[in-house]
Amino acid sequence: MRAEAVAAPAIRRESIDGDVERIGDLHRRLYLEEYGLGESFVDDVEIAARRAFERGWPTEREGAWLVEPADGAGAHLLGAAALLDEAGGAVGTVRWVCLDPRLRGHGLGRRLIGEAVASARSHGYERLELGTFSDLTAAAAIYRSLGFRVTREETGHRWGRTLTYQRYELDLSSPPPS
Repeated sequence: MRAEAVAAPAIRRESIDGDVERIGDLHRRLYLEEYGLGESFVDDVEIAARRAFERGWPTEREGAWLVEPADGAGAHLLGAAALLDEAGGAVGTVRWVCLDPRLRGHGLGRRLIGEAVASARSHGYERLELGTFSDLTAAAAIYRSLGFRVTREETGHRWGRTLTYQRYELDLSSPPPS
C-alpha cells in the first residue's frame, strides 16, 4: 500500500542554518524505521553533514537538492541529495540521497540524482562515487540507469544490523547513457 501523497514539494538549492539536523532527522525518520538501522547511522550522516557545512557546502563545484514541503520551507526535509567535492579534485561524492515514501515513484529521485550527475559533468569531475547498501533496490535501479556500477561490496555488521554495503562509481569521461 502506497503512503498518502503530499503536495508538490519545493527543491532548495542552498543550505541554511539547521540543515545538518534536518538531514539527520530525515535519515532517522526513513532509514531507521524502514530498514532497521541504528542511531549510529544517523550519527555518521550528521558528522559528514557537519563537516561539509563547516567548510562551506555547497561550494561552486558542489550541489544541494533539499526537498521541502511547498508550504513550509525550512521546517523539515522530505528528501535530499548532495554533490560534494570532499577531496578537492577530480572525484565527486554523491551523499544523503533520501526521499520520503510519499514522494517515491514519480521520478523525483531520478531527477535529483540526474541533476547531481549533470552538475558534476559541468564542473569537470572525472568520476562520481557513492555509498549505499543493497536493500535500497529502487535507488540502485536509478544509479545503474545513469551509468553507475558497483565497484565494491562487503557484507557485515554495520549501523546496528547485518547488511551489504556497496560502493558505486560513475566514470564521467564516458558519454551519458541514452
